[in-house]
Amino acid sequence: MLHLILQSNPISQEEIVEKADSAKASLSQFKEMLLANPGTALQQFGREALQFGLKVLLVLVLYFIGAWLIKRIRRAMERHFTRRGTDRAMASFLCSFVSIGLTVLLIIVLVSTLGINTTSLAALLAAGGMALGMALSGTVQNFAGGLMIMIFKPFKAGDYIEAQGYAGVVTEVTIVGTHLTTIDNRKVVLPNGALSNGNIVNYSSFPLRRIDLPVSVEYGTDAALCREKLLEIIREDPRILDEQTPGAKDPFVALQKLSESSVNFIVRAWVKGSDYWPAQFDLNERIYTELPQAGIRFPFPQLDVHVHPSE
Repeated sequence: MLHLILQSNPISQEEIVEKADSAKASLSQFKEMLLANPGTALQQFGREALQFGLKVLLVLVLYFIGAWLIKRIRRAMERHFTRRGTDRAMASFLCSFVSIGLTVLLIIVLVSTLGINTTSLAALLAAGGMALGMALSGTVQNFAGGLMIMIFKPFKAGDYIEAQGYAGVVTEVTIVGTHLTTIDNRKVVLPNGALSNGNIVNYSSFPLRRIDLPVSVEYGTDAALCREKLLEIIREDPRILDEQTPGAKDPFVALQKLSESSVNFIVRAWVKGSDYWPAQFDLNERIYTELPQAGIRFPFPQLDVHVHPSE
């Protein structure tokens, strides 16, 4: 009687009517038995209530055991990936995927243990799959984007990237999003779908980077003197690399452009990726300090005004 009432609703209308009639008949039978023989009816109801309570208790026990096992499996996978030196982005993605899959499997086992018809449940899920897919189209796209990121690996955990208008260090990649930590210590989560379809700038792909410094001086400056002074400043920095380092080139200074109010030089030098920002800041400060000491002045916007007397 009680277990008939707790059956899940089937899909077809005929089965719904049949199940409702069966439940109604069971209730009528229990009512008649209760009137005819109250002791037997209550005893039977108590046995079914006890069986249902034991099922609920078993489901709770299985839930806690299953949740504990899922956590243990996730931690074991994380330790395994750490020992093997697996990329943190790949490890976090796989751990998240396995954890969610095991959780779904646990829910199915719990529903089956409770006595609910899993075949009908599967039919319900299949019938609602299209509507659910349309509602979660963005999530499915992000999951597919995460797979593409794991396959083509445009970046890995620890890389400094720029994408979708944000820049930061990749900390982890889940099944739907990529987590960044910005240089001012903000956490940004980028959806994998948009990330895999957009432009990604990875500043950590190569060990060396080139510094480009534009330097503007006033007209009348000795170009050769300015060039030699800039080269002197660049070469005195121990972080600047030369052609003896594979992938690097000697420092380079050239007159790039004659602007309206200034003569523009370009300074190019190669450094290690970790030295890029410190070296650039220090070189800017030295150029600003030492060029005026050498008699080289910086320009300012100028405008020549010619006044013609009226007739």
